[in-house]
Amino acid sequence: MNSEQAARQSLTEVVEAEGHLIDSHIMEQIFDTVVEHNGKFEVERFHIGRTNSEPSQLRLRIEAPSTGDRDRMLAQLLGLGCSPLDSGEAILEQVQRDRCAPEDFYSTTNHRTLVRRNSQWIECQNQRMDALIVVREGQAWCRRLRDIRAGDLVVVGMNGIRVVPESKERDRAHFAFMSNGISSERQVETAVRQTAAMVQHVRDSGQKVVVVAGPVVVHTGGVRPLSELIRRGYVQALLGGNALAVHDIEASLLGTSLGLRLADGRQEEHGHRNHMRAINAIYNAGGIRGAVEQGKLTSGIMYEAVKAGVPYVLAGSLRDDGPLPDTVTDMNEAQDLYAEQLRGAGIVLCLGSMLHSIATGNMLPSWVRVVCVDINPAVATKVSDRGTGQAVGVVTDVGLFLDLLSKALGA
Repeated sequence: MNSEQAARQSLTEVVEAEGHLIDSHIMEQIFDTVVEHNGKFEVERFHIGRTNSEPSQLRLRIEAPSTGDRDRMLAQLLGLGCSPLDSGEAILEQVQRDRCAPEDFYSTTNHRTLVRRNSQWIECQNQRMDALIVVREGQAWCRRLRDIRAGDLVVVGMNGIRVVPESKERDRAHFAFMSNGISSERQVETAVRQTAAMVQHVRDSGQKVVVVAGPVVVHTGGVRPLSELIRRGYVQALLGGNALAVHDIEASLLGTSLGLRLADGRQEEHGHRNHMRAINAIYNAGGIRGAVEQGKLTSGIMYEAVKAGVPYVLAGSLRDDGPLPDTVTDMNEAQDLYAEQLRGAGIVLCLGSMLHSIATGNMLPSWVRVVCVDINPAVATKVSDRGTGQAVGVVTDVGLFLDLLSKALGA
């Protein structure tokens, strides 16, 4: 072999992928990725699955014009589920200082990920995007950069890594709208029915239904139906910010939201201070639970969460008034508490909150379904664009959606 042939071989790699490659449009993404990196490809083998459960298999020989293009191409292909035919064992490197990773650490996607050690494929636990992989005692874990410690062994490079993207089911008649991206207004009733079916299925299977909600739930009349869903056991965790609870409690105690009367939408005299009066009342009661136990808070979303024993996390922000004593103002702590409540989730309903929806999506593995409801289609688009590809957007009034969902579930 002459030097030219050797150089060309070093720029060639054989990769394999398996799954519902056609249905999920993964195969065309693989081909596009090679072309985008100025590469060439040759299909060496392609087997089409013949049944709903049988995956398709692809073997592809790729060639890149340079080592840089090859490495960038392989990194992209890895996230699409392509693994080098012989990638060897995962390479581990020891962390020297807390929160300081080796330069070439592998950064995870939200897809199911496996690493090869001692000729065995090990599935990573606590799968999430933008994490490192720590291997210890034959197990692999996704860890955030701030959580790694000196002495941890982390995966570096791309050897011995297998990523398994979620595939769209061929038999998806029950959840057809999940393949439609962002639903338009005329599809709301269909989306609600199918969301209700998923919620029921998740609850029956023992998984959690998690609700991420913004204060728009209160403004749009969603308090009653969401309260009903909580009361009937359709919500296992409630995530939001300070404003969700403040506006909900203001509505319960004073009948206004941001000073506007919920009954007729008119401005209450001196209503601008009502949200502060609500915060003050909760402080005087020692917190939301105290207000419920003392009989001062007798209705609303937070009341129902306390009465039903549904855990809630209120994450603070720079713009918060008060905030409520229950609001977690340490962002790292709030993120940890969010992640804790998301464990075991089967579906997450994101209702009118761009910030918290995106943050929640970034913590989820790709096999957890996400339904993002907002009157602004840009919200659902941004949630999906920031890595939560499994998110489906329903463009409608949040209060209307909750009302229809509550009725569909008989709540």
